[in-house]
Amino acid sequence: MSAWLDLLRAALEAAQETIVFFFRDDDAGWGDDRLHALLDAYEAAGAPLDLAAIPCALSPPLARRLGARRRAAPELFRIHQHGLAHRNHEPVGHKSEFGPSRPAELQLADVLRGRELLLARLDEEPEPIFTPPWNRCTAETAHAVRTAGLRVLSRESRAEPLRVEAVQELPVSVDWVRRRAGLRASRRELGAALAQAVRAGEPTGVMLHHAVMDEADRGAIAELLAVLASSSNVRVGPMRELAAEEAPA
Repeated sequence: MSAWLDLLRAALEAAQETIVFFFRDDDAGWGDDRLHALLDAYEAAGAPLDLAAIPCALSPPLARRLGARRRAAPELFRIHQHGLAHRNHEPVGHKSEFGPSRPAELQLADVLRGRELLLARLDEEPEPIFTPPWNRCTAETAHAVRTAGLRVLSRESRAEPLRVEAVQELPVSVDWVRRRAGLRASRRELGAALAQAVRAGEPTGVMLHHAVMDEADRGAIAELLAVLASSSNVRVGPMRELAAEEAPA
């Protein structure tokens, strides 16, 4: 049933060291029903999931439900900041809320405002992590993140590292809903991407977008989590702890 994961199984068996995975689900605040369905899947598997929450979209009812889940299973669910409003500010080119046309002072104001909103709506302090919408930002964003007291920046692994002092970068390497020529990647393509990430030897971060994931996606996630749980040399962890482990001395 999970033959699409055969390449991943082979890569895990060949690995000489412990392979670390983490899962980041973006856009908490949109598609609440699908978000809770995904959270149910991770809870059933006993696997940790980091939620990147859009501060302006995180309603008080959703914040209360997430807080209840967090209190019930603090080892499984963590919440961090996903920009401010997930709004594009670039007049041309790739979409970005924290792109090159956004001045440094406005970027800092947006990061601080988003942090303030999350603190007000959650019943505890969110993780000190910042994920920019569309996985795009500038060095000015990293400086703003540091000024706001956040310590980890998460984007895609293809992005050039920003190398801002005191900001640890923890990129995702596999996009679950990636598209090519307008088509979603097949399960076998996802399995190949997971295997390739494992062979690279870095922590394998998987990026999810619950709002565009259906029941079949959640079933495939359950299959992936089962494969990882059955491997003796795999560890699935929360982003904050993994970033601390990867931080340079």
